[in-house]
Amino acid sequence: MKKFVKRVLLGVAAVCTVVALALVSTTVVHAVASGIESGRIEQYGQKVDVDGRQMNVLVAGDAADTIVLLPGSGTASPVLDFQPLVDDLARDHRVIVVEPFGYGLSDGTDRERTTENVVAEVHAALQELGVDRYILMGHSIAGIYGLEFAERYPDEVMAFVGIDTSVPGQPGMDEEFPTGLFAAVRNLGLMRVITAIGGVGYDEPVYTDEAREQITLISNRNSLSPTYLNEMDHFGSNFGNALGTSFPEQLPLLLFVEADNANNGDWMGLHERQAAEVSDGTVIPVNGEHYLHHTHAAEIAQDFREWQLARSL
Repeated sequence: MKKFVKRVLLGVAAVCTVVALALVSTTVVHAVASGIESGRIEQYGQKVDVDGRQMNVLVAGDAADTIVLLPGSGTASPVLDFQPLVDDLARDHRVIVVEPFGYGLSDGTDRERTTENVVAEVHAALQELGVDRYILMGHSIAGIYGLEFAERYPDEVMAFVGIDTSVPGQPGMDEEFPTGLFAAVRNLGLMRVITAIGGVGYDEPVYTDEAREQITLISNRNSLSPTYLNEMDHFGSNFGNALGTSFPEQLPLLLFVEADNANNGDWMGLHERQAAEVSDGTVIPVNGEHYLHHTHAAEIAQDFREWQLARSL
């Protein structure tokens, strides 16, 4: 019996040693690879100063009508993520993609990721660019930030266009996320392993191999960063504070929505009710998954143009 117990303990110790050595290896590899990859990331857009830090923005097109694009939560590189949609819209609009702190090529920040702070920082970037009249367009969590944006800057926001945007009261956003565990996953280099095995997506033909490579490099740098984890910590309070709010009644609202959300049978209903709260709300169902702009960029751009023209925006 004692010999059996001794063998078990030795076996457990051996397994623990192997796991510890593996974690040390992934940690070292992550640190070394991060240093090497930083030199392979290609710069794009331009930097503007916001609160003493650098926020990255891309300006495409030179038409009079301006669209400001805001990314979904955790998007590694908003500029590259939105590129198919930007390429289309920039033919007859000026399109500005803002990469909030912690996203894309922007700096990180230790300022709390409340809705108020995120919106104020993005607005400060637009002020640096001299932009004060625009249609606000965004993906996913930009729907929550957009509510605050439209309420705070009504003389600037001409309309809001959502791409499968988040809605106050949607299920699951009052749960706490294990951000401490996520931080350990990142620091131990395990997120890099997960990315290497599962990829970063962007398998659609509209994305080039070069774009996918750059997104991977930026994802390795940004995924589960302290700035993003702080944003996750604020999901519950940010969504909670948005409960009961709506877009200004006279603000034109266009929502592109995943037609058949397998995880939320009321997804379309949530958006239809949000659109009904304003005097000019339109919902367009799209047969696709959450990142609709990856697969339906041309359709979104064309429907948006027709909607905009009908309202002389």
